Amino acid sequence: MKFHNSLGPNPHVVRMFAAERGVDLNKVEVDIMAGENRQDAYLAKNPAGQLPCLELDDGTVISEITAICEYLDETADGESLMGSTPEEKALSRMWARRIDLGICEPLANGFRFSEGLEMFKTRMLVRPEAAEGLKAMAQDKLSWLDGQLAGRDFIGGDRIGLADILLFCFLAFGANVGQPLNPENGNIGAWFERMQARPSASA
Repeated sequence: MKFHNSLGPNPHVVRMFAAERGVDLNKVEVDIMAGENRQDAYLAKNPAGQLPCLELDDGTVISEITAICEYLDETADGESLMGSTPEEKALSRMWARRIDLGICEPLANGFRFSEGLEMFKTRMLVRPEAAEGLKAMAQDKLSWLDGQLAGRDFIGGDRIGLADILLFCFLAFGANVGQPLNPENGNIGAWFERMQARPSASA
């Protein structure tokens, strides 16, 4: 299989998840700065024009990072990062959804509609007037999450999961595009340092 990779937090999520699961990705680099992902050759694989995507040996293409990570988790050997019981799987999806919708999406769109506007204004519908509100929404949810992390090593409890990887990659991205973590969120700050120390963080 081939992993179509690029700059940005979304591919980073999959690379880090794969590293945690011991999966070696055969990466194919796509130049998003040059708009390669908006050209016919890539759109034939992923008509959404987004990165990353996973191309299986039979030609099937999986996009959306949660779906890719679930596929890798279910097909790799070793201990699942998504849980082994219905309850564990449900809790994993619950936390991943909370992080994705409440923090990752507003953080990313806050960037696309402001600092990243020149790159994205010809590629998608952008709303510059919404940028500051989106950034504030992400920070508000982070403040809520800081309280939830009290006494926990990871977002879902005592072991790393997809929610941790999602949040880490997007916070690392946010710190470089004008959305640093509020230092008052001490639980998240300590958690971020633990995540950053993991070998998979540099995948």
